[in-house]
Amino acid sequence: MTTITTKQVRKENRSRFKWKRLIYQKGPILSKTRYLSIFVTEHTAMAKKIGVTMDVGNDGVAVITISNPPVNSLASSIISGLKDKFREANQRNDVKAIVLIGNNGRFSGGFDINVFQQVHKTGDLSLMPEVSVELVCNLMEDSRKPVVAAVEGLALGGGLELAMACHARVAAPKAQLGLPELTLGVIPGFGGTQRLPRLVGLTKATEMILLSKSIMSEEGQKLGLIDALVPPGDLLSTSKKWALDIADRRKPFLRSLHRTDKIGSLSEARAILKNSRQLAKKIAPNMPQHHACIEVIEEGIVHGGYSGVLKEADVFKQLVLSDTAKGLVHVFFAQRATSKVPNVTDIGLKPRPIKKVAVIGGGLMGSGIATALLLGNIRVVLKEINSEYLMKGIKSVEANIKGLVSRGKLTQDKAGKALSLLKGVLDYTEFKDVDMVIEAVIENIQLKQNIFKEIEKVCPPHCILASNTSTIDIDVIGEKTNSKDRIVGAHFFSPAHLMTLLEIVRSKNTSAQVILDLMTLGKAIKKVPVVVGNCIGFAVNRTFFPYSQAAHMLVNLGVDLFRIDSVITSFGLPLGPFQLGDLAGHGIGMAVGPIYAKVYGDRMFRSPMTELLLKSGRNGKINGRGYYIYEKGSKPKPDSSVLSVVEESRKLTNIMPSGKPITVTDKEIVEMILFPVVNEACRVLDEGVVIRAADLDIASVLGMSFPSFRGGIVFWADTVGPKYIYERLKKLSETYGSFFKPSRYLEERAMNGMLLSEPKSSRSRL
Repeated sequence: MTTITTKQVRKENRSRFKWKRLIYQKGPILSKTRYLSIFVTEHTAMAKKIGVTMDVGNDGVAVITISNPPVNSLASSIISGLKDKFREANQRNDVKAIVLIGNNGRFSGGFDINVFQQVHKTGDLSLMPEVSVELVCNLMEDSRKPVVAAVEGLALGGGLELAMACHARVAAPKAQLGLPELTLGVIPGFGGTQRLPRLVGLTKATEMILLSKSIMSEEGQKLGLIDALVPPGDLLSTSKKWALDIADRRKPFLRSLHRTDKIGSLSEARAILKNSRQLAKKIAPNMPQHHACIEVIEEGIVHGGYSGVLKEADVFKQLVLSDTAKGLVHVFFAQRATSKVPNVTDIGLKPRPIKKVAVIGGGLMGSGIATALLLGNIRVVLKEINSEYLMKGIKSVEANIKGLVSRGKLTQDKAGKALSLLKGVLDYTEFKDVDMVIEAVIENIQLKQNIFKEIEKVCPPHCILASNTSTIDIDVIGEKTNSKDRIVGAHFFSPAHLMTLLEIVRSKNTSAQVILDLMTLGKAIKKVPVVVGNCIGFAVNRTFFPYSQAAHMLVNLGVDLFRIDSVITSFGLPLGPFQLGDLAGHGIGMAVGPIYAKVYGDRMFRSPMTELLLKSGRNGKINGRGYYIYEKGSKPKPDSSVLSVVEESRKLTNIMPSGKPITVTDKEIVEMILFPVVNEACRVLDEGVVIRAADLDIASVLGMSFPSFRGGIVFWADTVGPKYIYERLKKLSETYGSFFKPSRYLEERAMNGMLLSEPKSSRSRL
């Protein structure tokens, strides 16, 4: 019998089973008792759809079906059901062969990641079900009766591992196959490290696993991973026939784990694995799962597949509890949580279609935004102030799309279709039927205010009026309009067609409908929308404004700037603060500095170095010289001649103790640069700029490339420990001043033994 708790009712009431829906479906008056009755009925009906079923036909084939919408994930209950059904099928005399299939056109999307989250919360590894040996090896691969996988839609992670344990695999076209476990900090745990190399060869297997690269069933057939490719309508019947052919010895009874024909000699295998280790060192220098995976693969090659399976199981359990897995799983769920915005996504609103968008300004940001929209199959009107600027903007869009084609990210046909949706204009004539306008001009308050006043008059009443500003208050931009409920921030990150974060800045007047529409648009153009509050810098740029300032302070204290960049990249960021400044252009830093100083001046470090850099003709990558030298076709090279600028800055700031450079360890460099960022993140949390701490984590990962394996800025800080960070900042502030002064929020959390990420409502002692 299904037990329904009031808590479950409330939870479902916020999602699928809403009062509103039930009232309209069941009548105008609905008592709580009646509601519970309806809920139990609907919940029980849905529960029946989740599970594992077995149907035995007159032909003697048992069809075992996985049902767990939407992707048939392998939850603990599903794994338990599979064990039961395979035991039953092997014991029944009327079963000659078995077919494993997924319901609703999907084989399986893999192991239920929610279990990882539960293990991380409790530290209890017993929550992980035994699969690799008990189910995959004993009940499936070593079954006396042949098992055929009927694969459609997708077979990823544990789903593909189940399929590989079968004695043959029949697939429908365009089925996605892959082992993406390393993206979550673990390795394949159901025998995938052993069976994939034996089915597709060691070179291809290590590539697929280390890069988490999926393939389609068509390629799978060429590689030998798939035995037959058939139309979806013939999938089950062909699979059943194939299983019977194996049972009647018309086709071979092949166990993947026992095969060695694609492994090659031991010396050949070790040469391949040596290359794999070099690849792992390059793509994941800070993560343990890549190297661990190679060790497990090698174990199976040297000592046999079953030995490899046993080692795989041990290593998998070790990695599940690693900081890397905890961080990556947190980021996985944090990204999905951004879709839930209180009083927006839970009040019954439906998103309105956005088919045509106007972009004002064809510069770097405007052309990038236009490109992103075009790739999302949205018509774009690109407006500029004169023909010369308009042509530059259009050419920038064309170059963006051409670049995607040249890198194999976009086909020529799709590129042509995208560009056909673009129209350049010099006036507002085409704005009469747009669904949204995104302003992307220079950071000038008066200019933006005038633009919004103009577009309010020419755009239809439903049109969303958005600004791509990165620093200016959204309320100030829209203060001269009468349509304040339609005004919103749409802050893209550069390059806008490649960076996935979209900060949706909600002013005090922005309507819930506008927020929902922009969230929907963001997802349609493959962005991750994060709704944030309105303040200077919003969530990401505000949180990270101390990042470059801390780096400047360290340099003015005598630390080598190139060492700082090296330490920060070793920590996991793709660029250090000085190379990042070069990439952005130092003119931008000079322009936004006064805006931040006006609001956050009491906790800023003022360095003359950027101004001195610009005076010496160094604007960064844009003109080939900054802290580094940039030459086409080669990597950036540290420019030793910039040290004269550094020395001049040090003389002007005069903060080196007794005029001598300070001595710091690499760990201290990381702390002095990133702890002030954590400190500002605490203020962002305290002011409610983000809905939840996890939103700031995913925003830091996608917007500032904070290492995902560290879980985002707040998650990392909680891992380090709020008390330790507070004590270090307090000591630094005593030595170097108010720039390092701990925030009230950080101090309270440290003193009360609380995590930074805990919601405010849980601060019972504060």
